[in-house]
Amino acid sequence: MSWRLVNSIRLRFQTGLQLGRTDSRSVIEDINRVWENIEENIKTSAKESLGLQELKRHKIWFGEECLGFLDQRKQARIQCVQDPSQSNVDNLNNVRLETSRYFRNRKKEYLKVKIEELETNSKIKILGTCIGASMTLRRVTILELI
Repeated sequence: MSWRLVNSIRLRFQTGLQLGRTDSRSVIEDINRVWENIEENIKTSAKESLGLQELKRHKIWFGEECLGFLDQRKQARIQCVQDPSQSNVDNLNNVRLETSRYFRNRKKEYLKVKIEELETNSKIKILGTCIGASMTLRRVTILELI
């Protein structure tokens, strides 16, 4: 349920009660207290039943060094926006180039290791299949001899 919808229901409920009573200040405080209680109960029950969802890390190769490069690029961008001199623009372009190069190399290294891992696993699987096939062949030939 979206928070807009929840807030609109809350406001309609408040205005409906306000029309029926003259001491609206205490009614609004009561409504707010009841609403906060309901909201807290909904949140706790949802947390208990659904649990907290952990964020998935999409780029495994992205580490602490990458964050350092991102911070450096962000600082260069801020400096360039605050003082757009030629030296700051050149500095920003150089930092962007270094950052992109670092990210590209980091990703390439990660993919190279992943490919080697997959090749190793596929060779083991193929080797296992060949051994299994040869064992089956041996059984068949032994049974034929008997």
